Amino acid sequence: MFVLAELKDTVRIAPDQFSVKLVDAIRDEIDRKLANKVLLNVGLCIALKDIVSLQDSIILPGDGASHTAVVFRYIVFRPKVGTVVTGKIRSCSREGVHVTLGFFDDILIPHAALQHPSRFDEAEQAWVWEYPLEDGAKHDLFMDVGEPIKFRVSREIFEETSPVGPPKSESQSTQGPSTSTAAATAAQEIKTPYKIIGAINESGLGVLSWWDQQGKEDDQENEDNTEYDNDEDGEGACEE
Repeated sequence: MFVLAELKDTVRIAPDQFSVKLVDAIRDEIDRKLANKVLLNVGLCIALKDIVSLQDSIILPGDGASHTAVVFRYIVFRPKVGTVVTGKIRSCSREGVHVTLGFFDDILIPHAALQHPSRFDEAEQAWVWEYPLEDGAKHDLFMDVGEPIKFRVSREIFEETSPVGPPKSESQSTQGPSTSTAAATAAQEIKTPYKIIGAINESGLGVLSWWDQQGKEDDQENEDNTEYDNDEDGEGACEE
């Protein structure tokens, strides 16, 4: 789930940081720049592991800061496809179940990847697994907010979020309601840099309480069968 990514960068240290040891100043600058940021096709940066190498620092004309080429290793969150991860349900919508890991929220389990058959309950704003019983009836198992859920990573999506061009000039916009329309359009263009798509449509995955309850019922059934066998043995001994 967490990997070490070897990265290269040229780190700028401002003159007011020259009193600090160079390695410490570089560490602080790297963490300030990368911590909790998503790198395209790399993952979510968590923390600096170590510095592999430093080149000589240089000062560029017109800039009093030092510039140092650095090779370093960074701890990155990027679970492999197929990995089973446990999180908590953040919310539910018709799109599917939204999951959080506490430090990462952009996880979606689409409705097509839920246990089958499932339905969306509008009143509860929750997905419900219609668990089939032996007598042909169905038992509703709700996916409530805050419940721990185990899912398998099925896909990851990286989006380029860098600016693609300057905003439209005021002369291109018209007066009146179009201003709010432009704002809405801009909001729609906001992209999530890194998203994980999960699935729970296999045995053992889904809300943890589903399987914990089933395990307790199986254990209770085994205990009842054991007691019944002991009673039969006891009766046989008495008859002899």
